[in-house]
Amino acid sequence: MNDNRIPAEYEPISMWGYFGYELLFGIPFIGFIILLVFAFGGTSNRNLKNFARSKFCYVIIVTIVFVILAIIAASMGLLSAYTNVEIS
Repeated sequence: MNDNRIPAEYEPISMWGYFGYELLFGIPFIGFIILLVFAFGGTSNRNLKNFARSKFCYVIIVTIVFVILAIIAASMGLLSAYTNVEIS
């Protein structure tokens, strides 16, 4: 008999699996730690590992953009309204 099963290493993730992992990775702090574990070898499934790596790259890019925008806003004085609070 010919066994045409996909090895567990390459087993595809279902749509609900992706949805569940998005929810899991979206949990503050804990989700980020789990994301790092899956991205750097915490699973043998290559599809899940690649998904976690792409989500990690997305988080890094969003963080860099946010920091750049915050620096631009600070240099333009837009954040001065929050830093010059007078105490009576």
